[in-house]
Amino acid sequence: MPGDWERALAVVAHPDDMEYGAAAAVAEWTAEGKQVAYLMVTRGEAGIDGLEPAESARVREAEQLASAGKVGVASVEFLDHRDGVIEEGVPLRRDIAAAVRKWRPELLLTINHRETWGGTAWNTPDHRAVGRAVLDAAGDAGNRWIFPEQLESGGVGPWSGVRWVAVGGSPEPTHAVAVGDVAVERAVASLAEHRAYIAALSDEPVESYARSFTEWIAGLAAERFGGRRCVTFELYPR
Repeated sequence: MPGDWERALAVVAHPDDMEYGAAAAVAEWTAEGKQVAYLMVTRGEAGIDGLEPAESARVREAEQLASAGKVGVASVEFLDHRDGVIEEGVPLRRDIAAAVRKWRPELLLTINHRETWGGTAWNTPDHRAVGRAVLDAAGDAGNRWIFPEQLESGGVGPWSGVRWVAVGGSPEPTHAVAVGDVAVERAVASLAEHRAYIAALSDEPVESYARSFTEWIAGLAAERFGGRRCVTFELYPR
């Protein structure tokens, strides 16, 4: 995985998307002094069956802020698209391009945009829509004639500096970031901050669930990537 960059922006559909797999890589990067920001397309309001959407959004936003802090991420923003029914198209691209122009990252991160997680494990429409929009917005942000109103009113310029888009959780990974024990522990703590969400998913204690999932993910591709625990990405150079 390329390491010669300073700023990254992770754009995902829901609170918890980064924690389900990529947080250990973020922990490694921030420990090296790299800057990583998170952008959530929704507030996760449709994610907990036992909570009304407004309350779910409040809870999950708070959980995401706490979670990001565990891996050294201080900037977390939300776009307020509707959870579960994110529409792929120009409005979504516009919002993501605006964030890219604002943050000016060299690396864009998202999660699996493909139809499945591998085999017949079908991916959600929100993940697919956001992942594809991130890939598109990487180019949109650099073209001054696409969404020019952002340049006129927002005080920002085009940004052609995105060098890679890295897709976590892809069934077709091309690169990996080796993660050590400290990064894995920080990733476990980060996932465990999503207490209400995890409690609604599983009867397993939250800390145990977070540890078993994070350690499983970190070891999943170890054989393929030199025997080391790692986080995998499908990398799209630009």
